[in-house]
Amino acid sequence: MTRTSCGSLWLAIAGARCALTCAGALWLPAARALVAGDLHLEKGSAYAAKGSLLPPYDTRETLSALERELERLKPRTLVLLGDSFHDPRALARLQSDDALRLAALARGRDVVWVEGNHDRKGEATALAALPGLVCDEVEIDGLTLRHEPRPGPQPGEVSGHLHPSARVVSRGRAVRRRCFLTDGERLILPAFGAYAGGLNARDAAFAGLFRSAPLAAVLGRERVRAIPYAALWGDSISDISRSPS
Repeated sequence: MTRTSCGSLWLAIAGARCALTCAGALWLPAARALVAGDLHLEKGSAYAAKGSLLPPYDTRETLSALERELERLKPRTLVLLGDSFHDPRALARLQSDDALRLAALARGRDVVWVEGNHDRKGEATALAALPGLVCDEVEIDGLTLRHEPRPGPQPGEVSGHLHPSARVVSRGRAVRRRCFLTDGERLILPAFGAYAGGLNARDAAFAGLFRSAPLAAVLGRERVRAIPYAALWGDSISDISRSPS
């Protein structure tokens, strides 16, 4: 494993060389593909409609973070790994300037929208009106990119959906950070969206997904830190104690 000057963590997933970036995206240099999952755009407006007021800036912040990655890496392909919108009506709630920025993601590159459970309502999808390809999964550089991880070991699978986060002790206090999880065979991405939140990596939802205890690639302000699974803290006694396998 190595790090780039921007703090990304380099490793191999099922033989494919890749970088895990501080922003929480996956970079596949051989294919010049950038992968980000679970943007959950317009989550703030969805909560506001139910009476829970949140600052209405999540879409703007998320798109800004994504645009910085696009400018830095200049990918040929952008893959958005599902739950790009918080609900199927989110596209209609977009501010006009945010809608223009979203459409501009496809300028000069291919965009692949992998469908997630939040993107659909029945047979309708919020993604159909956007430029790019809509699909259930896509294969790039020998990896299968889909939204929801399938049960059991899945060599070469890259997924999102579970929003992994790590609880670690730093300078005598416990902190929580979003993280990637990988055993070198499969990879689960953190949520990219500003309001998406996270599920503790020691939660039972991750049980059985890895052949051995995974590495947590924890997002920091300036770099991605590789932390052994055994060093992570759970949130309660119901968390799995040692390994998710």
